Amino acid sequence: MWNIPNVLTSFRIILIPVFLIIYYLPGQDAHFWAAFVFAIAGITDALDGWVARKFNQFTKFGAFLDPVADKVMVAASLVVVVEHYASWWISIPALTMISRELVISALREWMAQIGRQEQVKVSNLGKFKTIAQMVAIGGLIWEANTFVIVTATILLYAAFVLTLWSMWEYLRAAWSDLSQVD
Repeated sequence: MWNIPNVLTSFRIILIPVFLIIYYLPGQDAHFWAAFVFAIAGITDALDGWVARKFNQFTKFGAFLDPVADKVMVAASLVVVVEHYASWWISIPALTMISRELVISALREWMAQIGRQEQVKVSNLGKFKTIAQMVAIGGLIWEANTFVIVTATILLYAAFVLTLWSMWEYLRAAWSDLSQVD
């Protein structure tokens, strides 16, 4: 159970409270270091998947914990971004992203229960959404200068569009099962 991918995923979960504590520390460098911790979490997310595929180190524990770690870190970071910016143009895409994660997680769980999980497996569209989302969130946390904030906001909206698009694709893939009358 304690292979490299699972250690990296567990480490990512430990980083969530570390990220939050650093984010709320007083001082001008707190947001830089919080963005740095967030970036480390993103790198470990990519790395644990790569190691699992490369060395065939898949476990049931990892299959459960990896998406949980990702979703909790993203949700926690989006909540602090929404709180910090306190504006509709950040809140709407951020809360839509959190909502999409809940909907798709529930959809995947339900599809697995009926033996149709292949219909809603992770797609490249979802991976592109995640990359745009992670870079956007990191920039909004760091807020180094106007260029970083504007670029991160543009990427947030790109991630917002990809969020809606990927949710539509997952729901469309599952629609025949969802629309069946018992």
